[in-house]
Amino acid sequence: MAERSENAAGDMMSNIMDAIAENLPNKKSVRFDDGEGSISDQARKLFGGGQGGKKSVHHILGGGKSADVLLWRNKKISSSVLGVATLSWVFFEWLDYHLLTIASFALVVGMAVQFAWSALASNVPRVELPEELFANAGRAAGAQVNRALGALQDISCGRDLRRFLIVIAGFFAAAVVGSFCNLLTVIYIGFVCAHTLPVLYEKYQDQVDEFLYSMLGLLQNQYQKLGSKGVLSKGKLRKSD
Repeated sequence: MAERSENAAGDMMSNIMDAIAENLPNKKSVRFDDGEGSISDQARKLFGGGQGGKKSVHHILGGGKSADVLLWRNKKISSSVLGVATLSWVFFEWLDYHLLTIASFALVVGMAVQFAWSALASNVPRVELPEELFANAGRAAGAQVNRALGALQDISCGRDLRRFLIVIAGFFAAAVVGSFCNLLTVIYIGFVCAHTLPVLYEKYQDQVDEFLYSMLGLLQNQYQKLGSKGVLSKGKLRKSD
């Protein structure tokens, strides 16, 4: 029984390694220099580099005002957005306020101001929010949700094992983080990372790219060692038997 379970585990690992090997670029030789077909060349193609030049971080983020905010093109707007998010997280997480409590306090203050205003003046302006505001917000939220669902479906059905595994690993990491933090903290961590990591990467892009290239080269080297030791070939022979 133990031998069968060990063979089953070995077959499973061999199937995983075979699937990864089939999705890796098929080259006659893999080099670690800067030539075509090398690890550095494949990594540059993966991260948007190559002969055509590196894509700017602003272009990768889609450009526009949202990219300007994430890359701190306007420091006042970016710092204000991050400050409001931090203040909201402190209120709800550290001070243990709830949304209903804050909404009730805001309504009490608003009604008290209007009561004093009506006692001093006869005409109190009506407070009305335009209906287009809610319609536009609903359309924008729906468009973003549909875009995210479409991107996930494209990754799932696109037969790109590399992207699929990266997304799955990201969801597993989010699940692990979510087991230690509540949803609000996870959203705040993601918000802070979105406002800090892109600008840091833009500033130290060359150093980060070189580190990623070296890590990819190290992983490829370990994969070649497994193949040279016969681990992958043994799995294939076992599966053929």
